[in-house]
Amino acid sequence: MSGHEKFCFKSSDDLLRKISDLGVGIPFSGDTSILSSPLLINGKKCQNRFAILPMEGCDSNLDGSPSDLVRRRYARFFEGGASLVWWEANAVVPEGRANEHQMMITDDNAESFASLLSDVGQKALEKNGYKPVSILQLTHSGRYSRPKGHAAAPIVPQHDPILDPRVGLKGDEEVVSDEYLESLVERYVHSALLAKQAGFDGVDVKACHRYLLSELLASHTRSGRYGGSFENRTRLILDIIRAIRKEVGSDFIVACRFNVFDAHPYPYGFGEDVNDFWKFDPSEPMAFVKAVVAEGVSLLSNSAGNPYYIYPQVTRPFDTSSMGIPTPDEHPLESIARLFSFTEKVQQAAGDIPVIGNGYTWLRQFIPQVAAANITLSRCSMVGLGREAIAYPDCVRDILVSGGMDSRKCCITCSKCTQIMRDHGMTGCVVRDADVYAPLYRQARKEAEERENG
Repeated sequence: MSGHEKFCFKSSDDLLRKISDLGVGIPFSGDTSILSSPLLINGKKCQNRFAILPMEGCDSNLDGSPSDLVRRRYARFFEGGASLVWWEANAVVPEGRANEHQMMITDDNAESFASLLSDVGQKALEKNGYKPVSILQLTHSGRYSRPKGHAAAPIVPQHDPILDPRVGLKGDEEVVSDEYLESLVERYVHSALLAKQAGFDGVDVKACHRYLLSELLASHTRSGRYGGSFENRTRLILDIIRAIRKEVGSDFIVACRFNVFDAHPYPYGFGEDVNDFWKFDPSEPMAFVKAVVAEGVSLLSNSAGNPYYIYPQVTRPFDTSSMGIPTPDEHPLESIARLFSFTEKVQQAAGDIPVIGNGYTWLRQFIPQVAAANITLSRCSMVGLGREAIAYPDCVRDILVSGGMDSRKCCITCSKCTQIMRDHGMTGCVVRDADVYAPLYRQARKEAEERENG
C-alpha cells in the first residue's frame, strides 16, 4: 500500500509509470474504438459504452417532481452523448426519503416525469441522433432517512454500534419490523409501474451505500425472516425483483446497483472477511449476483463502501476529502484497482448480463483509454461516470466526436459536491459549474455551521 497522492499526471506515460510502480491492476489501451460500439440491454439498444451513474442532486420539488435544476441536469446528461442515463435515487415511500427534496415519482406527479423524459429525449435526438436508455433508481434510505428538514429519522433493520451514533441512535430502539419490510414490495412495484408509464426503459432496485436494502444484506444480527442467513438477508430484494418483473413484463429492464463490499466490520458489513474487514470475501456477493440474475435482472452496476462514513475512497477515490474525513493511507489508484476488480468478478458471475463499471472519475482525461481496456478485456460491458458527468456533462460527446477529453473540463475530485450533500444542500459541481453551485455550496456550508454552533 502506497500513500495518498493527488492527481499529477501530465501524460499517459506518467500514469502508466505510476501504475507499474504500484503494481495495481489497471489496464490501458491506445485503441478506444470499442467505446463507440453498440450494446443490447434486454432488447434495448445502447449506441455506445458510456452510462451516467445515479448522482443525487437533492433538488427535486417538495412533492418529489422534477425542479428546474433537475430538468437542467438531465438535459445536460442527455445532450452529453452517453447512451444510458441511470437516474438518481427515487424514494418509494415518503418516510424513506433521504432529504425533503429527494426525487419521488407518485400518481400525482408522474406526468411531470413523462414530460421531462420527452423533452430531454428530443434534445438528445437533435444533438446526437439517439435517445439514451433511461433507468430510474428506486430506493428506501433506511438508516439515512431524513424526510423533513434537518432531523434524522432513521429506519434500521439492525443496530450497528459504529453507525448508530452518527444518526442519533442509542442502540436500544426497535428495529424495523418484518411486516413493514414485507409491505415495501408493493411500494417498489407501484413505483416501477409509474416509471414504465412515464416512459422509463427500466428501474433499478437499489441496494448500495448502506441504504435500507444494502443494510439488509449485512443484517447478520437481525432475527426473523429478513436477517441472519444469506437466504433471509437477500429475501426482500429478491421478492421485490420477482414482483416487479412479474408486473412490468419481459421487455422492461430490471436492474440492480448493489454493494459488493461494505468495508465495514463483521457482523455489520457485507462482502468482507469475518476477521479482517479490509479483506474481500466474494462468496456471498457472487452468490447474490447469480440469484438476482435468476430472478430476471437484466442489468447490474456494482459499488462499494459507505460514502457517509470515514472511508469514502472505497466508493469514490478523491484528491481532497470532505470536511472531517481523514485522508486515506492508500493511493487513489489502489482504490480504483479494487473497484475494477470487483466489477470484473461481478461480470464473470453475471455471464451475458451487462455490468456497468465504476471508479473512473479520478483518472480524468485518461478515462477513455482505461475504459476501453476494461471493456476489451471483458471486465465490464459499459463504463459508468458519476462525478465526472456532473462536472463535465458533455465528456462522452467529446470522446466520441473529438477523440478525447479536455483536461480543463474534468472533475478534480475535490469532494465539494459531496460536502453540499453532507451539509443538506442542493448539490452539483462547485468548480466547473460555479455560477450555479458555488452560491449553493456557500449557503449550505453557512447553514451547517450555524446548526453545529447553535
